[in-house]
Amino acid sequence: MGLEIMTDEAAAAPSPAAAAARVEIYPLCRYYFGARDVAAGGAGAGLETTADRALRLKANFAAHGLRTSVHGVLLVELFDHPHVLLLQVRNSSFLLPGGRLRPGEQDVQGLKRKLSTKLSVAGHQDDKDGDGDDEWQIGECIGMWWRSEFDAAPFPYLLPNARAPKECIKLFLIKLPVSRQFVVPRNMKLLAVPLSQIHDNAQVYGSIIAGIPNLLSKFSLNIISD
Repeated sequence: MGLEIMTDEAAAAPSPAAAAARVEIYPLCRYYFGARDVAAGGAGAGLETTADRALRLKANFAAHGLRTSVHGVLLVELFDHPHVLLLQVRNSSFLLPGGRLRPGEQDVQGLKRKLSTKLSVAGHQDDKDGDGDDEWQIGECIGMWWRSEFDAAPFPYLLPNARAPKECIKLFLIKLPVSRQFVVPRNMKLLAVPLSQIHDNAQVYGSIIAGIPNLLSKFSLNIISD
């Protein structure tokens, strides 16, 4: 049986899988940040207590069954290190931009809608379908978590003794353009947090955000410096 000889050109060419795993990250200075007024009843989910959230999940489960939430992981460069863009509500909890899907809504469609709601100028128009959702380029799903009970912490797997999961939480990698504008509600801040700071820091950022550096380890992060 002969050996297969690979030419220099073939050896140098990246495989489709390698190309797909390459992520371009652009400097934070290329992005513009602004604030807008908070719409009535909007952008306030981060202020609820754990008990309030459990009650809301219970009501949602009774009406629609399993709740699915989708969130975006947006990466930028600062000081030659990858940073994740996180929302902070009134100097308290940290959140990934995203939220709950509507009944029958697809993951990508719902995440585009939620990103526009949280990060775009027309974010208050959450209940309207517009062309603004097309500005988001949704990458692959990089992780899933499951909540076995309404007040339980999420796990990256289904617990063996779980009867019926109450919530599925999905993270998607967002491919940012070279430049764009982010506009968030005034009761929130959009912060760039280094991967080294959130890694294994569940006490501050929660288990899902703290696990993002591990999820990104399979990608080749290509930092584009000015």
